[in-house]
Amino acid sequence: MVIIENLHKKFGKNQVLKGVDLTISEGGIFAVLGPNGSGKTTLIKAVLGMVIPNKGQITVLAENIKKNSTYRHKIDYLPQIANFPSNLKVKELIKMIKDLRKPTHDDQRLIKLFRLEPFLNKKLGQLSGGTKQKVNLVLTFMFNSPIVILDEPTSGLDPISMLRLKDLIKAEKAKGKTILITSHIMSFVEEISDEIVFILEGKIYFKGSIQKLKTKTNQPDFEHAIASILSDNHA
Repeated sequence: MVIIENLHKKFGKNQVLKGVDLTISEGGIFAVLGPNGSGKTTLIKAVLGMVIPNKGQITVLAENIKKNSTYRHKIDYLPQIANFPSNLKVKELIKMIKDLRKPTHDDQRLIKLFRLEPFLNKKLGQLSGGTKQKVNLVLTFMFNSPIVILDEPTSGLDPISMLRLKDLIKAEKAKGKTILITSHIMSFVEEISDEIVFILEGKIYFKGSIQKLKTKTNQPDFEHAIASILSDNHA
């Protein structure tokens, strides 16, 4: 589904990715974790074609993505920060994205799921951060692509919306989709992830199940396992 081979990326003198090798198989929820500056956002942006690596190759859905942009139509992406035009109404933005991407059939169900009906005629600049995130989620999930990439999807969400998001992600997985998630909320990651990919200083430090991570670090729970990795590597 996604194969990354010997990926290197430098920004100036800062070597962010240092020979990353990673295979994400078809179907399942994969959490990409790591401390700030570890390279996880750069890795995701490289898969999306938003960052051009200095070395290495990426294959998505059996296509080498170099000099090829058509594969992007098969990925739905939720950015960590969505910069919407503040003078547009919510319903205008949804219609615009639908017209650009076509086809979609799920926007009305998602609007109901995240209780966005009262905000459809409001301008995006008037919305709270949490409501903007719900709009962001509708825009991401209203298409039916085989790969979904979610960068901090829980940002600003209230507890009820967080529960609805978990159910939505699990329902998308049940359709056979491959879902990549970054999140700082460890309880969220633990509840929904099939596998963890932990990046440390530009390299893959660990890939596997949460149980395997707990065994490797000899820790009783997920949060202590993550803390153990970080403390061991900053000792």
